[in-house]
Amino acid sequence: MNGADYQLLLEHGTDIHWMLDCDSGRLLYVSPAAARRFGWAAEAVLAQAQALAEPLLADLPARLERLRQGDETRRTVLREVELEGAAFEIESTVVPDGRLVGVVRDITARRELERQQKKFASMLSHEFRAPLATIDGAIQRLVMTDRGHDEGTTKRYHKIQGAVDRLLAMVDEYLSPERLAAIGRRPRENGIAPAALLEAAAAHARPRRPAIRVEAGNAPAWVRADPEGMRMCLDVLLDNAIKYTPPDSPIVLQTGKAAEGGIEFTVADGGPAIPDAELARVFDKGYRGSAAAAVPGSGIGLYMAKAVIEVHGGTLGVQNLPESGKKFRIWLPVTV
Repeated sequence: MNGADYQLLLEHGTDIHWMLDCDSGRLLYVSPAAARRFGWAAEAVLAQAQALAEPLLADLPARLERLRQGDETRRTVLREVELEGAAFEIESTVVPDGRLVGVVRDITARRELERQQKKFASMLSHEFRAPLATIDGAIQRLVMTDRGHDEGTTKRYHKIQGAVDRLLAMVDEYLSPERLAAIGRRPRENGIAPAALLEAAAAHARPRRPAIRVEAGNAPAWVRADPEGMRMCLDVLLDNAIKYTPPDSPIVLQTGKAAEGGIEFTVADGGPAIPDAELARVFDKGYRGSAAAAVPGSGIGLYMAKAVIEVHGGTLGVQNLPESGKKFRIWLPVTV
């Protein structure tokens, strides 16, 4: 990319790029996106931006001193601030020629998404905990008063108790507002190995369905994503495939680079197709299709999985396969 191309990016991009002289604290450049975002006149951009920047430069001398002493941890800094009634993320890097360069990103929409995620998590946690508490209390009474029941009945009681305990543990692990709201946020230094993630999900499900096949394809060795959130989504999709397909129906997990960029994960089975009239509602909260009458469930799993993938900036969809069966597809917009 030549200089003219780079200038076009600066002039027409939505992020605000800037450059500052470290010695004087004076802004040398602010991209036109600042004028568009804040409604400033073009000739007043530097002055307006300088006024907003002053409070943020208070720690610059101490930061430069730490760099001079060999501490590289403060060369690049990422902070979140409130400006003009909106939320912004400011990334800045000290470059060798004595200047500070960086970018300002509007994260107001992301903050709202996080707020909605916390609200969603609280609602979902309540919807799970209320019936589980009722079941937990009832089964505990049955276990305590279990006198003279046959061995099979006693085993069923304990099996139900174990299932309730596992579900409550999942609620604690996945559905606290803080936990779910954190899924997919960039500051989390974690990631997944796609092939290993599929193998782990398949191993967890094979006691119920041994014939699960994993195909890693051209998947990268590692991508940034929330491990627990992704594992939960795959568990939901595998559980769905096992419940709604015959015992001899093949289930195939695949991952690889997506044709449109990013990475994809698919869970395909050879069981009955989803009626066309129901495809658009599969991920609705509480929705259970016509095939669900004989299958236990709450209609929450697919809704929850889709919400987690959307927090990552991705998509979760489903399509019927031409011959038989259906395929659920997770897509994540990551660089691979």
